[in-house]
Amino acid sequence: MQDYVVALTTCPEKSSKELARILVESRLCACVNIIHNLTSIYHWKNEIIIDDESLLMIKTESKHSEALWECVKSNHPYEVPEFIVLPIRWGSQDYFNWISQSIKN
Repeated sequence: MQDYVVALTTCPEKSSKELARILVESRLCACVNIIHNLTSIYHWKNEIIIDDESLLMIKTESKHSEALWECVKSNHPYEVPEFIVLPIRWGSQDYFNWISQSIKN
């Protein structure tokens, strides 16, 4: 059985749709959900930053994680983009089949 993951990244809201489109068009993922109106508070260059961001939830097969990271890194507006990959422990086999079909070259 194929292993599936959800990758997470945050970005400015104005960049979220374009980044999501690039990721889906690359066929490295099947789907990207964009959650707007996120507030992030973090350390950056010795300051506390408070930013409005969007969260991208990216669904793919685990074997594409590194290539997906390279695509995110190449197209992301941040110097150090967040990129976290979480395993999916269980889910609909129909949905997993759709993911696999969607990312076939």
